[in-house]
Amino acid sequence: MKAAVFYGPHDIRVNDVPTPHVQSPKDAIVKVKYACICGSDLWSYRGISSRKIGSRIGHEFMGIVEYVGRGVAKIKKGDFVIAAFSRSDGTCPECMAGIPSSCRNGGYWGVDGFDGGQGEKVRVANADNMLTVVPKSKAKGKLMKALIALTDVMCTGHHAAVCADVTKGKTVAVIGDGAVGLCAVLASRRLGAKQIILLSTHKYRAKIGRKFGVTDIVDARGNEAFKKVRKLTNDTGVDCVLECVGTKESWETAFAIVRKGGRIGWVGVPHDVPSINISEMFSENIGIMGGRAPSATYIPQLLPEVLSGKLDPSPVFTKTINLSQIAEGYEAMDKRKSIKVLIKF
Repeated sequence: MKAAVFYGPHDIRVNDVPTPHVQSPKDAIVKVKYACICGSDLWSYRGISSRKIGSRIGHEFMGIVEYVGRGVAKIKKGDFVIAAFSRSDGTCPECMAGIPSSCRNGGYWGVDGFDGGQGEKVRVANADNMLTVVPKSKAKGKLMKALIALTDVMCTGHHAAVCADVTKGKTVAVIGDGAVGLCAVLASRRLGAKQIILLSTHKYRAKIGRKFGVTDIVDARGNEAFKKVRKLTNDTGVDCVLECVGTKESWETAFAIVRKGGRIGWVGVPHDVPSINISEMFSENIGIMGGRAPSATYIPQLLPEVLSGKLDPSPVFTKTINLSQIAEGYEAMDKRKSIKVLIKF
Protein backbone atom coordinates (compact mmCIF):
# COMPACT_ATOMS: atom_id res chain seq x y z
CA MET A 1 0.00 0.00 0.00
CA LYS A 2 0.98 3.68 -0.31
CA ALA A 3 1.74 6.08 2.53
CA ALA A 4 3.49 9.40 3.21
CA VAL A 5 6.99 8.98 4.61
CA PHE A 6 9.28 11.57 6.21
CA TYR A 7 12.77 11.77 4.67
CA GLY A 8 13.94 14.99 6.25
CA PRO A 9 13.11 18.70 6.27
CA HIS A 10 11.00 19.66 3.24
CA ASP A 11 11.11 16.07 2.00
CA ILE A 12 7.86 14.09 2.30
CA ARG A 13 7.48 11.22 -0.18
CA VAL A 14 4.86 8.61 -1.02
CA ASN A 15 6.28 5.11 -0.62
CA ASP A 16 5.14 1.51 -0.75
CA VAL A 17 4.86 0.29 2.87
CA PRO A 18 3.64 -2.96 4.44
CA THR A 19 -0.13 -3.35 4.52
CA PRO A 20 -1.30 -3.43 8.16
CA HIS A 21 -3.05 -6.42 9.68
CA VAL A 22 -4.77 -7.19 12.97
CA GLN A 23 -2.12 -7.86 15.62
CA SER A 24 -4.27 -7.77 18.77
CA PRO A 25 -7.86 -8.78 19.56
CA LYS A 26 -8.67 -5.09 20.14
CA ASP A 27 -7.31 -3.90 16.75
CA ALA A 28 -9.23 -2.63 13.75
CA ILE A 29 -7.96 -1.94 10.25
CA VAL A 30 -9.30 1.27 8.73
CA LYS A 31 -9.25 1.96 5.01
CA VAL A 32 -8.62 5.70 4.93
CA LYS A 33 -10.98 7.83 2.88
CA TYR A 34 -9.87 11.27 4.10
CA ALA A 35 -6.79 12.53 5.94
CA CYS A 36 -5.22 15.94 6.63
CA ILE A 37 -1.96 17.76 6.91
CA CYS A 38 -1.71 19.39 10.33
CA GLY A 39 0.10 22.54 11.39
CA SER A 40 2.00 20.43 13.92
CA ASP A 41 3.29 18.24 11.06
CA LEU A 42 5.08 21.35 9.80
CA TRP A 43 7.39 21.50 12.82
CA SER A 44 9.26 18.39 11.67
CA TYR A 45 8.78 19.31 8.00
CA ARG A 46 10.63 22.57 8.71
CA GLY A 47 13.34 20.80 10.68
CA ILE A 48 12.36 22.45 13.97
CA SER A 49 11.24 19.21 15.67
CA SER A 50 13.22 16.00 15.36
CA ARG A 51 11.69 13.07 13.52
CA LYS A 52 13.15 9.73 12.50
CA ILE A 53 14.07 9.48 8.82
CA GLY A 54 11.86 6.94 7.12
CA SER A 55 9.02 7.25 9.62
CA ARG A 56 5.38 7.49 8.66
CA ILE A 57 3.59 10.79 9.20
CA GLY A 58 0.07 12.12 9.78
CA HIS A 59 -2.40 11.78 12.65
CA GLU A 60 -5.77 12.94 11.25
CA PHE A 61 -7.83 10.39 9.35
CA MET A 62 -11.24 8.78 8.93
CA GLY A 63 -12.51 5.96 6.80
CA ILE A 64 -14.17 2.55 6.61
CA VAL A 65 -13.43 -0.36 8.94
CA GLU A 66 -12.17 -3.35 6.94
CA TYR A 67 -11.34 -5.80 9.73
CA VAL A 68 -11.78 -6.01 13.49
CA GLY A 69 -10.17 -8.22 16.09
CA ARG A 70 -12.25 -10.68 18.07
CA GLY A 71 -12.06 -8.43 21.15
CA VAL A 72 -13.64 -5.40 19.45
CA ALA A 73 -17.21 -4.95 20.68
CA LYS A 74 -18.48 -1.55 19.52
CA ILE A 75 -16.90 -1.15 16.10
CA LYS A 76 -17.98 -3.35 13.19
CA LYS A 77 -16.69 -4.11 9.74
CA GLY A 78 -18.15 -1.58 7.31
CA ASP A 79 -18.53 1.23 9.87
CA PHE A 80 -17.48 4.71 8.81
CA VAL A 81 -15.30 6.02 11.62
CA ILE A 82 -13.40 9.09 12.82
CA ALA A 83 -10.10 8.43 14.61
CA ALA A 84 -8.78 10.41 17.57
CA PHE A 85 -5.46 12.10 16.74
CA SER A 86 -3.48 10.58 19.63
CA ARG A 87 -3.49 6.96 20.73
CA SER A 88 -4.98 5.90 24.07
CA ASP A 89 -6.21 2.72 25.74
CA GLY A 90 -9.42 4.03 27.33
CA THR A 91 -8.77 2.22 30.61
CA CYS A 92 -5.94 3.96 32.49
CA PRO A 93 -6.66 6.56 35.23
CA GLU A 94 -6.00 9.45 32.84
CA CYS A 95 -8.41 8.10 30.25
CA MET A 96 -11.03 7.46 32.91
CA ALA A 97 -10.60 11.08 34.05
CA GLY A 98 -11.44 12.29 30.53
CA ILE A 99 -7.92 13.17 29.34
CA PRO A 100 -7.00 10.28 27.01
CA SER A 101 -4.43 12.51 25.31
CA SER A 102 -2.36 12.00 28.48
CA CYS A 103 -2.88 8.22 28.48
CA ARG A 104 -0.02 6.47 30.26
CA ASN A 105 -0.18 3.67 27.68
CA GLY A 106 -0.85 5.87 24.66
CA GLY A 107 1.27 7.70 22.13
CA TYR A 108 1.38 9.12 18.64
CA TRP A 109 0.61 7.85 15.16
CA GLY A 110 3.57 7.07 12.90
CA VAL A 111 5.92 5.97 15.72
CA ASP A 112 6.52 2.91 17.92
CA GLY A 113 5.40 0.55 15.18
CA PHE A 114 2.10 2.32 14.48
CA ASP A 115 0.95 3.52 11.06
CA GLY A 116 0.74 7.20 10.18
CA GLY A 117 -2.59 8.69 9.21
CA GLN A 118 -1.48 9.86 5.76
CA GLY A 119 -1.68 6.42 4.18
CA GLU A 120 -4.16 4.10 2.53
CA LYS A 121 -4.77 1.95 5.62
CA VAL A 122 -4.14 2.25 9.36
CA ARG A 123 -4.07 -0.31 12.14
CA VAL A 124 -5.94 1.15 15.10
CA ALA A 125 -5.23 -0.37 18.50
CA ASN A 126 -7.94 -0.20 21.18
CA ALA A 127 -10.43 0.46 18.39
CA ASP A 128 -13.50 0.70 20.63
CA ASN A 129 -11.91 3.65 22.42
CA MET A 130 -10.13 5.25 19.49
CA LEU A 131 -12.86 5.28 16.85
CA THR A 132 -16.21 7.08 16.72
CA VAL A 133 -18.86 5.81 14.30
CA VAL A 134 -20.57 8.19 11.89
CA PRO A 135 -24.02 7.19 10.58
CA LYS A 136 -23.53 5.97 7.00
CA SER A 137 -26.33 8.21 5.79
CA LYS A 138 -24.27 11.24 6.92
CA ALA A 139 -20.84 10.09 5.74
CA LYS A 140 -20.95 11.78 2.36
CA GLY A 141 -20.86 15.06 0.46
CA LYS A 142 -20.01 18.45 1.93
CA LEU A 143 -20.26 17.16 5.47
CA MET A 144 -17.02 15.21 5.08
CA LYS A 145 -14.81 18.27 5.54
CA ALA A 146 -16.59 19.19 8.74
CA LEU A 147 -16.29 15.63 10.03
CA ILE A 148 -12.56 15.28 9.33
CA ALA A 149 -11.97 18.52 11.27
CA LEU A 150 -13.10 16.62 14.38
CA THR A 151 -10.03 14.39 14.24
CA ASP A 152 -7.92 17.25 15.58
CA VAL A 153 -8.37 20.96 14.85
CA MET A 154 -11.97 21.38 15.97
CA CYS A 155 -11.32 19.41 19.16
CA THR A 156 -8.09 21.32 19.75
CA GLY A 157 -9.75 24.71 19.31
CA HIS A 158 -12.51 23.53 21.64
CA HIS A 159 -9.91 22.44 24.20
CA ALA A 160 -8.37 25.91 24.18
CA ALA A 161 -11.77 27.45 24.89
CA VAL A 162 -12.63 24.94 27.62
CA CYS A 163 -9.25 25.40 29.32
CA ALA A 164 -9.63 29.19 29.20
CA ASP A 165 -13.07 28.83 30.81
CA VAL A 166 -14.96 30.47 27.96
CA THR A 167 -18.60 30.78 29.01
CA LYS A 168 -21.61 32.93 28.19
CA GLY A 169 -20.91 36.65 28.25
CA LYS A 170 -17.12 36.51 28.44
CA THR A 171 -14.57 38.36 26.31
CA VAL A 172 -12.12 36.24 24.35
CA ALA A 173 -8.95 36.85 22.35
CA VAL A 174 -7.64 34.17 19.97
CA ILE A 175 -3.94 34.23 19.13
CA GLY A 176 -3.37 32.35 15.90
CA ASP A 177 -5.35 32.42 12.65
CA GLY A 178 -4.53 28.92 11.48
CA ALA A 179 -7.05 26.08 11.46
CA VAL A 180 -6.83 25.59 15.22
CA GLY A 181 -7.20 29.29 15.98
CA LEU A 182 -10.20 29.59 13.67
CA CYS A 183 -11.79 26.53 15.28
CA ALA A 184 -11.13 28.14 18.66
CA VAL A 185 -13.26 31.04 17.43
CA LEU A 186 -16.06 28.60 16.54
CA ALA A 187 -15.76 26.96 19.95
CA SER A 188 -15.92 30.33 21.73
CA ARG A 189 -19.06 31.29 19.85
CA ARG A 190 -20.56 27.89 20.68
CA LEU A 191 -19.82 28.42 24.38
CA GLY A 192 -21.48 31.84 24.40
CA ALA A 193 -18.66 34.42 24.36
CA LYS A 194 -20.01 37.95 23.85
CA GLN A 195 -16.84 39.38 22.28
CA ILE A 196 -14.31 37.40 20.24
CA ILE A 197 -11.15 39.19 19.15
CA LEU A 198 -8.97 37.49 16.54
CA LEU A 199 -5.35 38.54 16.18
CA SER A 200 -4.75 38.18 12.44
CA THR A 201 -2.75 40.05 9.83
CA HIS A 202 -4.12 37.96 6.95
CA LYS A 203 -7.31 39.28 5.34
CA TYR A 204 -8.55 35.93 4.00
CA ARG A 205 -8.11 34.17 7.35
CA ALA A 206 -9.71 37.11 9.14
CA LYS A 207 -12.66 36.83 6.75
CA ILE A 208 -13.21 33.20 7.79
CA GLY A 209 -12.86 34.30 11.41
CA ARG A 210 -15.69 36.78 10.89
CA LYS A 211 -17.83 34.00 9.44
CA PHE A 212 -17.07 31.86 12.50
CA GLY A 213 -18.10 34.53 15.01
CA VAL A 214 -15.26 37.05 15.41
CA THR A 215 -16.50 40.47 16.54
CA ASP A 216 -13.18 42.34 16.25
CA ILE A 217 -9.99 41.89 14.21
CA VAL A 218 -6.62 43.06 15.51
CA ASP A 219 -4.31 43.19 12.52
CA ALA A 220 -1.11 43.78 14.49
CA ARG A 221 1.52 41.99 16.54
CA GLY A 222 3.59 42.66 19.62
CA ASN A 223 3.07 45.91 21.49
CA GLU A 224 0.73 47.28 18.84
CA ALA A 225 -1.56 44.28 19.27
CA PHE A 226 -1.50 44.80 23.03
CA LYS A 227 -2.58 48.44 22.64
CA LYS A 228 -5.44 47.57 20.28
CA VAL A 229 -6.80 44.76 22.47
CA ARG A 230 -6.66 46.97 25.55
CA LYS A 231 -8.54 49.68 23.68
CA LEU A 232 -11.23 47.21 22.61
CA THR A 233 -11.69 46.12 26.24
CA ASN A 234 -11.74 49.53 27.94
CA ASP A 235 -8.12 49.09 29.06
CA THR A 236 -9.02 45.94 31.00
CA GLY A 237 -7.84 43.03 28.88
CA VAL A 238 -9.85 39.95 27.97
CA ASP A 239 -11.33 37.35 30.27
CA CYS A 240 -9.97 34.47 28.19
CA VAL A 241 -6.93 34.17 25.92
CA LEU A 242 -6.75 31.20 23.55
CA GLU A 243 -3.09 30.65 22.65
CA CYS A 244 -2.97 28.60 19.44
CA VAL A 245 0.58 29.19 18.15
CA GLY A 246 3.21 28.12 20.68
CA THR A 247 5.98 30.69 20.16
CA LYS A 248 7.77 33.18 22.40
CA GLU A 249 5.93 36.09 20.77
CA SER A 250 2.49 34.50 21.09
CA TRP A 251 3.01 33.82 24.80
CA GLU A 252 4.26 37.34 25.44
CA THR A 253 1.11 38.64 23.76
CA ALA A 254 -1.09 36.28 25.77
CA PHE A 255 0.24 37.59 29.08
CA ALA A 256 -0.04 41.18 27.86
CA ILE A 257 -3.70 41.04 26.86
CA VAL A 258 -5.26 38.83 29.56
CA ARG A 259 -6.97 40.78 32.32
CA LYS A 260 -6.17 40.41 35.98
CA GLY A 261 -8.03 37.34 37.14
CA GLY A 262 -8.29 36.03 33.58
CA ARG A 263 -7.28 32.68 32.14
CA ILE A 264 -5.08 31.50 29.30
CA GLY A 265 -6.04 28.29 27.49
CA TRP A 266 -3.11 27.04 25.45
CA VAL A 267 -2.94 24.42 22.72
CA GLY A 268 -0.12 25.71 20.50
CA VAL A 269 2.72 23.17 20.45
CA PRO A 270 5.43 25.09 22.38
CA HIS A 271 8.66 26.04 20.62
CA ASP A 272 11.23 28.40 22.09
CA VAL A 273 8.75 29.51 24.75
CA PRO A 274 10.26 31.42 27.71
CA SER A 275 9.87 30.26 31.29
CA ILE A 276 6.62 31.39 32.88
CA ASN A 277 6.90 34.00 35.61
CA ILE A 278 5.01 32.32 38.45
CA SER A 279 5.27 35.43 40.61
CA GLU A 280 3.46 37.48 37.96
CA MET A 281 0.72 34.89 37.73
CA PHE A 282 0.36 34.94 41.50
CA SER A 283 0.10 38.69 41.83
CA GLU A 284 -2.31 39.06 38.90
CA ASN A 285 -4.38 35.92 39.62
CA ILE A 286 -3.83 34.59 36.10
CA GLY A 287 -4.73 30.98 35.42
CA ILE A 288 -3.11 28.78 32.75
CA MET A 289 -4.44 25.46 31.54
CA GLY A 290 -4.04 23.50 28.33
CA GLY A 291 -2.01 21.00 26.38
CA ARG A 292 -2.78 18.24 23.90
CA ALA A 293 -6.53 18.02 23.32
CA PRO A 294 -8.35 14.84 24.44
CA SER A 295 -10.02 14.29 21.09
CA ALA A 296 -11.26 10.80 22.00
CA THR A 297 -13.40 12.56 24.63
CA TYR A 298 -14.47 15.54 22.55
CA ILE A 299 -15.35 13.84 19.24
CA PRO A 300 -18.52 12.13 20.57
CA GLN A 301 -19.54 15.39 22.28
CA LEU A 302 -19.17 17.58 19.19
CA LEU A 303 -20.25 15.08 16.53
CA PRO A 304 -24.05 15.61 16.90
CA GLU A 305 -23.68 19.34 16.25
CA VAL A 306 -21.53 18.74 13.18
CA LEU A 307 -24.04 16.20 11.85
CA SER A 308 -26.89 18.67 12.34
CA GLY A 309 -24.99 21.49 10.64
CA LYS A 310 -24.97 23.63 13.78
CA LEU A 311 -21.16 23.40 14.00
CA ASP A 312 -19.32 23.72 10.69
CA PRO A 313 -15.52 24.01 10.69
CA SER A 314 -15.21 22.98 7.02
CA PRO A 315 -14.08 26.42 5.71
CA VAL A 316 -10.64 25.87 7.29
CA PHE A 317 -9.91 23.48 4.41
CA THR A 318 -8.67 25.61 1.53
CA LYS A 319 -6.96 22.96 -0.61
CA THR A 320 -7.77 19.34 -1.52
CA ILE A 321 -5.20 16.90 -2.89
CA ASN A 322 -4.74 13.19 -3.43
CA LEU A 323 -1.95 11.22 -1.75
CA SER A 324 0.38 11.48 -4.75
CA GLN A 325 0.35 15.27 -4.31
CA ILE A 326 1.47 15.16 -0.68
CA ALA A 327 4.65 17.19 -1.28
CA GLU A 328 2.57 19.93 -2.89
CA GLY A 329 0.21 19.93 0.07
CA TYR A 330 3.00 20.35 2.62
CA GLU A 331 4.55 23.15 0.60
CA ALA A 332 1.20 24.97 0.38
CA MET A 333 0.79 24.94 4.15
CA ASP A 334 4.43 25.70 4.86
CA LYS A 335 4.26 28.84 2.70
CA ARG A 336 0.84 29.77 4.16
CA LYS A 337 -0.83 29.52 0.78
CA SER A 338 -3.39 27.18 2.36
CA ILE A 339 -4.87 27.17 5.85
CA LYS A 340 -5.38 23.42 5.97
CA VAL A 341 -4.97 20.72 3.34
CA LEU A 342 -7.39 17.82 2.92
CA ILE A 343 -6.16 14.53 1.45
CA LYS A 344 -8.86 12.60 -0.38
CA PHE A 345 -8.26 8.91 -1.15
